[in-house]
This record gives sequence, C-alpha cells and structure tokens, in this order.
Amino acid sequence: MTLKETLEFIDSYSCPYKHYDLSRVYTLLELLGNPHKKLKFIHVTGTNGKGSTCAMIASILRKAGYRTALFTSPHILRYNERMQINGEQIPDDDLVRITEAVRNAIDQTEEKVNWFEMVMCTALCWFAEKEAEIVLFEVGVGGLLDGTNVIDVPECAVITNIGLDHTGQLGDTVEEIAAVKSGIIKKNGTAVIYRGSPSVEKVIEDRCAEVSASLVKADFDSIRFISQDIFGQTFDVCGYEALHIPLTGEHQRKNTCVALNVIKVLRDKGWIITDENIREGLEATVWPVRMEVVSKDPLFIIDGGHNPQCAHAIADALTELLPTGTRIVFMTGIMADKNYEEFMRILSTVSKEFVTVAADYHRALSADDLAEFIDSLGLHATMCSTVEEAIRTAIELADGGAVCCAGSLYLAGEARAVFSSDTSLERLV
Repeated sequence: MTLKETLEFIDSYSCPYKHYDLSRVYTLLELLGNPHKKLKFIHVTGTNGKGSTCAMIASILRKAGYRTALFTSPHILRYNERMQINGEQIPDDDLVRITEAVRNAIDQTEEKVNWFEMVMCTALCWFAEKEAEIVLFEVGVGGLLDGTNVIDVPECAVITNIGLDHTGQLGDTVEEIAAVKSGIIKKNGTAVIYRGSPSVEKVIEDRCAEVSASLVKADFDSIRFISQDIFGQTFDVCGYEALHIPLTGEHQRKNTCVALNVIKVLRDKGWIITDENIREGLEATVWPVRMEVVSKDPLFIIDGGHNPQCAHAIADALTELLPTGTRIVFMTGIMADKNYEEFMRILSTVSKEFVTVAADYHRALSADDLAEFIDSLGLHATMCSTVEEAIRTAIELADGGAVCCAGSLYLAGEARAVFSSDTSLERLV
C-alpha cells in the first residue's frame, strides 16, 4: 500500500463496536506474533488527565535513558501522533508496512476487531519491532473490556481523575464508571490513583482487594504552590522542591503528583530513575492543546477539554492566569453526545461572549444549534461556518483580550493546525 492508500484504509475501516469480550483481539494479536508479550507497560485509564499524566511519565523515563513508547488518542494534527517512541512519531514507511500486515491478519479472522483495536495492534507491532523498553499505554474507553486490557500485569496500573463521560458504555454514576476502569488492575499488580470521592475510592479499593493488588493514592496534601503564568507553573510536591512543568492549572499539579507516585513504584521495582531525571523530564513535558498558548499577541489559548470537569479546570485556570478584567471570548464547538449544556454553563462563569463552529467530525453538534443554546442562557453567541472564520471573529471580539478555544479535541486540532500552518495572523485578523 502507498501512504495515501494506508490512510484511506484507516479512515474507512469500520466494524461494529463490541464491548463484551476481548477474544477477537487476542486472535488478531496471535496472528501478529503476540507483540504485547514482548513489552512492559504502564497502563493508564481515567476520564481526564490520562494524556498529560502519560506525557509526564514518558518524558521522565526518556530522561532516564529508557526507550519509551507512548500510545494515546485521539490525534491532534496527524494520525501518526497516536504512536511514538522517545517523542518521535511512527515514520510513514513503518506505518504503511505495519498497517498492511495488520490488515492482512484481520482478513484471516472471522470476528473483526473494532477501529481502535486495529490501531492499537498496529502500535504494539511497531513498539515490539523497535524493542521499546516501556510503553505508556492509554485506554480507549473504560478499562475492563477495552482493547488495551489484553496485556498481562503491567508495571503499574494508573487511574486518573474519574468523572461522568461515555455513560452509555460505562455506566450512569462515577462509581459504576470506576468499577469498569478499575478492571485494568490485575492480580498481584500495583495501582496508583488520582484521589476522588470516598465512594469512588472504595470501588477501586475493593477491586485491589479482590485481585490482591497494592494500591497507592496520590498525596495531594504534599502539593505546595509557588508561582504560575500562562506558560507553566512551579510548585513543591511529593518531597520535591520547586518542580516546574510547562502546563497550567491545579489539575496539572495533581496529575504531576500521580506521575511521581508512578515513578516511585517503578523505582521500587528496580527501574533506575534519578531525581535529576524527574526534574528535567517534567520540565521537558510536551502535551499539546492543554491550555496551550499558540499566539501571544493576540493571546490565543487552545484546550481540548470537552466535559464538565474540563470546563471547571479551564475556567479556574483562566481566572488564575489572566489579569482581573481581561476580556475573554470562547471559541467553541463540541460533540453532540457530550454534556454540552453543563459545559457551556460552566464556561459562562468566566465570559458571556462565545463564537461557535462545528469541528469536521460526524458527531459534532452544529454551530447553529450550539449558538441557539448559548443564546438561550442569556449569553451572546456568534455562529461561524469555518474554523478560520471563527478564529478571526473571536480575535476581533476579544479586542486585545484573550481567546480560548475549547470544547473538543477535534476542534482543538483544527485550530492548532491553522496556527501551525503558513497562515499568517495578519490574514486571519
């Protein structure tokens, strides 16, 4: 296959999503030589913070000299982002060759894997071929019956912040969702968790007791905030003084705490990671569209947050980071199956001015419908038909203030692509 044919196959691949057992995934992996059996994993689930936490841990492990693979989703600008080794995305030639091998193996199976599982198997083949020493392995949806749960006992299972998302598949309460996500905790393994409500923690504790796993709860009381601006923050945590990360917001301080607890688990298991590796790794963390400043003048911030928990984090961060009285305009688009009503209500505590646009994705809520809902809240929404038009309009409405693009990772990716291209701001403004 050519690269064009490969991407067309990936885009067009379709199989009904099956979330009841993993036998079809095991079958496919066996045909591919069981690449997952050759790898060690840090398995990460949760509602929010998975990607940021993975990025921090991966950056620390790279600084420690380990050949570190990262599997995350969705991608922001290009498909290759989903699978990386030492910060480098899978090369196009490898993507073409391995995808063809996976496609041929799928043709030999009676029950086909779903799209995410196909992508995951491609990543596993590449990671094994390149002899990755450790894989940061982010789940797709849930945990227990997610395709990633075909792996054996990981070096550490990680559960980040849990909230209400994917309720149609995982359950209607955070406790039900926690039960599904805690399914990645395996017999005699070790789990690190982001602190949650007592009822959520009880669900995870019960799972650990059931499978004789050790449980580590991130110590948020160890966090001591020092300073912050729109480009990052400095704080004490877990006994480390004045750590700096290029990510903003209280939630990222907590994600750092989770990451450091995972590193301690690895150290206890014999992985050689120095305090200098930790400090340098955190400072070098790169994770796009998480309160990312893509333009200083005019000030334009992009965040891929798409559920109420994320909206609270965005609102809190903007309140903390921007001078009192700064005019803020939200450029927003969101998926129709998300809780967009609550998302917009939370953002409205920071600004009353919105610009709506639909991401180029089949699940996107129309810009008209979103604008109509925002107007119904007594706010003001301007509907745009393209991302470039929305960027231009939002910058004009901000009038020297700040624009924050939020509501969807798909929209965030499209907006970031505009700023990453040769398109000049002078043409947009």
